[in-house]
Amino acid sequence: MKNGGVLISQDLSCTGQVSSSVALPILGACGMRPTLLPTTILSTHTGFQGNTCLDLSSEMPKIIIHWQKINLNFDALYLGYLGKNALDFWIDNIDQVKRNDQVVLIDPAMADHGKMYRGLDEEYVENMRKLISKATILTPNITEAAFLLGKDLTEVSLEKTQEFAEELVQKFLIPNVVITGISITKEKIGEVGVTEGKTWSLIQEKLPGSFFGTGDIFASAFLAAFLHGNDLEKSCSIAADFIRLAIMNTKQDTLFGPDYAAGLPWLLQEIKK
Repeated sequence: MKNGGVLISQDLSCTGQVSSSVALPILGACGMRPTLLPTTILSTHTGFQGNTCLDLSSEMPKIIIHWQKINLNFDALYLGYLGKNALDFWIDNIDQVKRNDQVVLIDPAMADHGKMYRGLDEEYVENMRKLISKATILTPNITEAAFLLGKDLTEVSLEKTQEFAEELVQKFLIPNVVITGISITKEKIGEVGVTEGKTWSLIQEKLPGSFFGTGDIFASAFLAAFLHGNDLEKSCSIAADFIRLAIMNTKQDTLFGPDYAAGLPWLLQEIKK
């Protein structure tokens, strides 16, 4: 494992265990030295009604310029939910931040359950297609994969998801693709990956309930495991099991997100095996 740290760029919700609010503590606990370039500040995540939203995209170039002056570099770059202005920023500036040997994980957080997130449109999808070509690892859910490929999501299965993953690798020249959150049956959920031309899949028991932030927790644990030297399939398995532990430990209102903290000792043990 390198020690140059991880640059996280996504929104920060003041309430709710989502996005940067989970990425920072999970990656920090795993020894990743996280640094945050926030895209927006929200009073709560969007599952709460009437949240405030402050766009920070105008501040992002100033922060990058300062980091360049003090020669701040990163071993990994993790981009989550961006929004329109921050997406434009990263399209224009990612080549100034990334290095040839850098891990670039892009989670194109923009859609779920067959629909785009509120306030996003086809233009956003078009711009996201430009950005993901810079990824070394792409982690869309099945809905996002369909939008990126311009496909109708008429079937959800491991076979169809494998086709999507392979097409994403070929169309956008991304070395590694992991498609997450595939509802196979009422009892089973899975992930599909393509790594160096090899396609693989994982299946887990689906737990009851619907939780905000599971994708953010998954991506953070996945990246931590990968940066500790686990391959992508093992990293995916660790992250999926970590989500399961978090959900099983959740006693609070699900609107606030899963209780991942109780599973951190397990995560640290697993990623270092």
